[in-house]
Amino acid sequence: MHYHDDRFDIAAVKLLPADYYVTRDDVALVTVLGSCVSACLRDGTAGVGGMNHFLLPDGDCADAPARYGTNAMELLVNGLLAAGASRQRLEAKVFGGGNVLKSFSSQPVGTRNAQFVIDYLATEGIPVLSSDLMGPHPRKIWFFPSSGRVVVRRLPSTSDARVRSEEQRYRARISATPVSGNVELFT
Repeated sequence: MHYHDDRFDIAAVKLLPADYYVTRDDVALVTVLGSCVSACLRDGTAGVGGMNHFLLPDGDCADAPARYGTNAMELLVNGLLAAGASRQRLEAKVFGGGNVLKSFSSQPVGTRNAQFVIDYLATEGIPVLSSDLMGPHPRKIWFFPSSGRVVVRRLPSTSDARVRSEEQRYRARISATPVSGNVELFT
């Protein structure tokens, strides 16, 4: 979803859960995260960057491939490489993984998402320049791929009922969306 971000007076793209976006344009990539994680990757030399927004570390990707970290990271990396990035020059900034639902105490989703993205980037040799992961709060993220700058705004905690309601609306939306596209996995 493209819009004009008044706070930074710039064209912006809003990412929803299970979205990813790669660009060479001078735009802001914006998302709101609870237990989800966004990886902001960039090759400054090639002038290309992108962001994803995934919900869970892994799972069955039939309904929405970018919903799961294992696929969302590959989709983002592949998109960057296709746009001219070099794998050796990629750098990352990662955010989210908040444990915002008090009802989850054993192996909270936010913690699992945060650990997944850190492990994935370490395995792939992509350095993490900065991060704001875990904790009890949701976040709003603005990523400026042209410069690599990220602005993080920590949001007030929300009630479990509100988060559940938003996740149910999201599930209904992706269930109604046809599956398409290709995924190329690196080994």
